[in-house]
Amino acid sequence: MKNKSTLFLTQAAMIAAIYVVLTYVFAAFSFGSVQLRIAEALTILPMFTPAAIPGLFVGCLIGNILGGAVLPDIIFGSLATMVGAWGTHMLRTKAPMIACLPPIIANTIVVPFVLRYAYGTNLPIPWMMVTVGAGEVLGCGVLGCVLFYSIRKYKEVIFKTSTFEVQ
Repeated sequence: MKNKSTLFLTQAAMIAAIYVVLTYVFAAFSFGSVQLRIAEALTILPMFTPAAIPGLFVGCLIGNILGGAVLPDIIFGSLATMVGAWGTHMLRTKAPMIACLPPIIANTIVVPFVLRYAYGTNLPIPWMMVTVGAGEVLGCGVLGCVLFYSIRKYKEVIFKTSTFEVQ
């Protein structure tokens, strides 16, 4: 049992670290009312391992802190990513295009309200839902599916598990 918990913790930590690095490196367009967070492609990883759920949450939390986000963004943005990751994990037996919908939906709903009430952005919330949603479709949907198809045949090697079936 100790091996499984060590593996889980290691996977979560690695995913968090990669999320932070991607958010920080691409910070110029990872924040704001029009954003494309490249790190959101990692939200497809809960299809391979449940360790991605806390890994993505912690990665988003740290990425938001290092990116200079305000406290409501740090909290609610990170929770939206965690809810989306959990939803992806719950849909792990579905096609990746379906499994990437929870993070797209969660962030499309939550982030515009954070932008309005935490940052005082004066754009209409429905418009910000369109702009944030478009970025999420590109980040989670397109880049996430590219990541999925790039690593799926190596999932046992990368994640050292075969208990989660992925199509």
